[in-house]
Amino acid sequence: MFKKKALTASMIALINVCAICNIKNFPLLAEYGLSVIFFLVLSSIFYLIPVALVSSELASAWPERGVYTWVKEALGPRLGFLAIWLEWIENVIWYPTILSFIASTFAYIFNPDLANSKVYVMSAILITFWAMTFVNFLGMRVSGWISSIAALFGTIIPIVLIIFMGVFWIAGGHPLQIEFSYKALVPDLSSVNQLVLLSGVLLGLAGMEMSAVHAKEVQNPQRDYPRGILLSTILIIVFSILGSLAIAAIVPNKEIQLASGGMEAFRYLFAAFNMQWAMPIIAAITTFGALGMMSTWIVGPSRGLYATAEHGDLPPIFHKTNKHNMPVNILITQAMIVTVLSFVFLFMPSVNSSYWALVALASLLYMIMYILMFIAGLVLRYKYPRTLRVFKIPYGNVGIWIVSILGIIGSSFGVIISFFPPSQIDTGSLIILEVFLISATLIFCIAPLLIFAARKAHWLKK
Repeated sequence: MFKKKALTASMIALINVCAICNIKNFPLLAEYGLSVIFFLVLSSIFYLIPVALVSSELASAWPERGVYTWVKEALGPRLGFLAIWLEWIENVIWYPTILSFIASTFAYIFNPDLANSKVYVMSAILITFWAMTFVNFLGMRVSGWISSIAALFGTIIPIVLIIFMGVFWIAGGHPLQIEFSYKALVPDLSSVNQLVLLSGVLLGLAGMEMSAVHAKEVQNPQRDYPRGILLSTILIIVFSILGSLAIAAIVPNKEIQLASGGMEAFRYLFAAFNMQWAMPIIAAITTFGALGMMSTWIVGPSRGLYATAEHGDLPPIFHKTNKHNMPVNILITQAMIVTVLSFVFLFMPSVNSSYWALVALASLLYMIMYILMFIAGLVLRYKYPRTLRVFKIPYGNVGIWIVSILGIIGSSFGVIISFFPPSQIDTGSLIILEVFLISATLIFCIAPLLIFAARKAHWLKK
C-alpha cells in the first residue's frame, strides 16, 4: 500500500487561490483604481492572514465540523450554533450576487444589454438556483465532478486571459481610464463613504478557513503551512491587483458594473484586438466556471448546518436526507430564502445597487462570524493548552494575541462600514438601504438564538 502523499506549501497555496480568487470580485476592486493596492495589502494584514493562521491552528486540533466545533468548545453550544448559522446564512445571502454575475455573464453570449435588466437578472437567478439545488440532490460525487472541471476551465482561464490582455492593452498605448502615479496609489481617506467598498473587498477575500482542514496533511506543518499561507496570500493579492487594474484601466469608472464589469472589460479588449468573435466563448466559459463554484457552495455550508442536527439544534423537519445523504429540506429552505432575497433586484434602483446591498449584508454577517472565531482561538489556547495542535501560531500566546487582535480589528471595521452607502454607487434611498441592512441583520442573528432556545428533547437526531 502506498503512503498518502503529504501536501506541500505550493499545494496549500493552490487550494487557497482556487477557493478565493475569482474574476467576479475584480469589478468591485476596480472601483478603487490604483489605490486598490493599498486596500488589498491592508486587508491581508488585518484580515486574510489572521483568518488563515487562526483557523489553521483550530483545524489542526479540532478538525471536525469547522467553526461550529471551535466556537462551541470555546464559548458554548449557543454561540457555536450562532457561528455555523452565520456561516450558512451569509452564503445564502451571497448566492444572489454570484447568480447575478452568472446571469450578466450569460447575457453576453447573445444580448449584453440584458445584463442591466432587473427582471432578466432576477428571473435568471431564480431559475439557475433552483436548478442547481435539484442537481445537488444527486449527491456530492456529481457536485464535486462539476465543480472540479468548472474551477479549472471557468475560473483560471478568464483570470489569466484578462490579466494578459490588460498588459497588452497598456503596452499597446491604448487610452487608460486611471492614472498610474503615487498620488493615485494613496486613497482618499477623508470620508468614510470612500472606504465602504472595503467591506466588499473583505467578502471577496473570505473563505481561507475552508482550507484549514488540510493543515494536518502537511508533512511539516510548523514550517510548510505558514509558507503555503504566505504564498497563497501573495498570489491572491497579485492576481486580484492585476485583474482589477486591467478592468479599471480599460472600462470607464462610471461604466463599471459590479455584476458584469469583467465581461465589459473583455468586450473592450476583444474590440481593440478585433476578436469580437471570442466574446460569446469567454462568456460561456466564465458562466460555466461560476456555475461550478455555485455547485460546491450550495451544498457545503448546508451540510455544515446539518451537522448540528446530531446535537439536537435543529427541528426534526431539517433532519431529512435523501438516498444520496443530501439534506434536502435544508437545501429547499435555502432556495426559498434566496427566492425572497432576490426581490431586492426589483426594489433597488439598479442591478448595481441591488448587488451592493446583498454584498454589504453578507459581509457584515460573515465578519460577525469571524469575530467569534478569533475569540474562540484565544479562549481555546488557554482553555485547552495541552490539546495537540499539529500547526500552532508561532511565538506562543503573544503570537496568537497579536494575530487575533489584528483579525478582530479588521472584522469589526468590516461590520461598521457595511452600514454606510458607497459614494461610487447609487444605492437609492438611504432609509430603505439602512432599514434593509439593520432589519435583516437583526433577523438573521436573532433567529438562531430563538431556535436554540426552543430546542426540544426529541430534536436530538437518533
